[in-house]
Amino acid sequence: MVHPHHARNARPRRARALAAFAVLAGLTLAACSGGASGTAGTSGTAGERETAPGSSHSPSATSQAGPTANDDDAERRRWVDARLAEMTLEEKVGQLFVTYAYGETAGTTRPQDVANNQEWLGVNNGREAVERYHLGGVIYFGWSGNFADPAQVARLSNGLQRAALGSSPEVPLLITTDQEHGVITRLGAPATLFPGSMALGASGRADDAREAARISGEELRAVGITMDHAPVADVNVNPANPVIGVRSFGSDPQLVAGLTAAQVEGYQAGAAQGGGVVASTKHFPGHGDTDVDSHTGLPVVDHSLAEWRLTDAPPFRAAIEAGTGAIMSGHLQFPALDPSGDPATLSRPILTGLLREELGYDGVVITDSLKMAGVRQTYADSEVPVRALRAGADLLLMPPDLDLAYNAVLQAVASGELTEDRVDTSVRRILTLKHEQGIVEQPYADLDRVSEVVGSTEHEEAAQRITDHTTTLVRNEDGVLPLAAEGQSVLVTGAGSGSTVENLAARVGARDVSVTSRYAGTDPDDATIAQVVAAARDADAVVVTTSNAGASPGQAALVDALIATGVPVVTIATDVPYDIGSYPDAATHLATYSSVPVALESAARVLFGEVDPSGTLPVTVPVAGDPAQTLFPLGHGLGYR
Repeated sequence: MVHPHHARNARPRRARALAAFAVLAGLTLAACSGGASGTAGTSGTAGERETAPGSSHSPSATSQAGPTANDDDAERRRWVDARLAEMTLEEKVGQLFVTYAYGETAGTTRPQDVANNQEWLGVNNGREAVERYHLGGVIYFGWSGNFADPAQVARLSNGLQRAALGSSPEVPLLITTDQEHGVITRLGAPATLFPGSMALGASGRADDAREAARISGEELRAVGITMDHAPVADVNVNPANPVIGVRSFGSDPQLVAGLTAAQVEGYQAGAAQGGGVVASTKHFPGHGDTDVDSHTGLPVVDHSLAEWRLTDAPPFRAAIEAGTGAIMSGHLQFPALDPSGDPATLSRPILTGLLREELGYDGVVITDSLKMAGVRQTYADSEVPVRALRAGADLLLMPPDLDLAYNAVLQAVASGELTEDRVDTSVRRILTLKHEQGIVEQPYADLDRVSEVVGSTEHEEAAQRITDHTTTLVRNEDGVLPLAAEGQSVLVTGAGSGSTVENLAARVGARDVSVTSRYAGTDPDDATIAQVVAAARDADAVVVTTSNAGASPGQAALVDALIATGVPVVTIATDVPYDIGSYPDAATHLATYSSVPVALESAARVLFGEVDPSGTLPVTVPVAGDPAQTLFPLGHGLGYR
């Protein structure tokens, strides 16, 4: 049920994010009216028809004009030419691969790390992997033991860079991770944590999106990470999307485009001087309208070419215009773009025909992980890397068998399936990116600056200020909010993670009210619900968190049971904002889009009226089970004043 007379006009706030997109929108419409009307595609084999690196849409072309820029370009070309000329074919092929290694140090001798690395890579540690395969890059994860604390990460990065620079071809690594924030966060506290993309979409403030990315990029670079697989440019038009959701800025292509461009600028701010990171915008050609997770299957997107141009393409076009250093391909079928059934990562009509030729992108294309099911269903693991290169990719991320993939590319060159010129084209792009983004000049982390930069007071204050703009008051029918700051007895309960309930209760308790917390579990059963309801009868108000309630019916049952007590209930969706569709009788509802500490603090500030809620829904919220019936529209949001 929509209450338009309560809804704010969200457009003035959204105008801040959309203003940067105005020119880009015109370009997109021009492409729609003047582009090909049929399936995109190009002729040729083995990728030889690709535009030479350095065209007008390469990242270097966005550099400031003038003698200094020209001198830098000339120096860059000389370095790239010299390095490429000195490389053996084996070294060139190694530059095409990015993978992970277990361990907190580059030369780990910890028995479990060694065993894992032997099974995964056939070597003892990351240093040996870099030296044996001449890797172009590495990627860090928590589950591979790469993140203990910021100083450790910096030492790991420096150790891996020493291995790369101390062995042929003496080229620094791209050290990468997925620091999207929100649900996908690799470098945790004490690093500065933001609530993620959809929260930024709720604020609609391009300046906030840019500043969040700048801070994140600065902290990543401080620990030696030089590429972030972010921002997410997918337009989340499908509420049932199992893998994107709050990782997207929203369902409005123009909003997503404006914030994507702002984040590209933020991540890469100061990168050439060693202060930022390469932005790796993802997942081309657009993962926002899928109902299958490409980690476990092959999603199919049924958009027409015209729909793709209007819905999915604008954020990528915006990222290109903003100078994104890399674009990541997605493992998904787009029949209207390529009727062959090949996933986009292996599709020449998509990666070359659309991305390189129609959108004019000539920067680095990196695949999503080649371990994922979405790219392994049709072809053998030995074929996938070769097909990705032929499609137009440059960097091959995490093949399931590095030795097999590496030798498959070498064999493809030997057999003529790939030419060495085609390999050179990708290596030239990779080397150009490394030089352009300051990685060649400043490959090492400064260990003395890590603690000064990561999680600094200035950064933490900025994160809270930015997050205070994101909390969305969706419904306040009975005027329950704001809560009285004194003398209240409040029960904080809910689903999701136990830490979410505990952390929110601590913040509510800091407001001089009596607080009880009771975690109800991810999908509460009848017995748990009864216990929570009994506790609620002694409270003046109940605050209940939900997280992906559509997937766990017990969450909606808990909310409905609490409402039936007659005690005022405030529901808070701490992940996707679609939750209220599962419990539409909730009269007082907030969306925070995240459960990170700054998001919970902002929620507490809104609960007690310390902050006027200013976020608006960046997606349309439908009734659960009926996506055609709108409960709350895009742009809906209430305030106290």
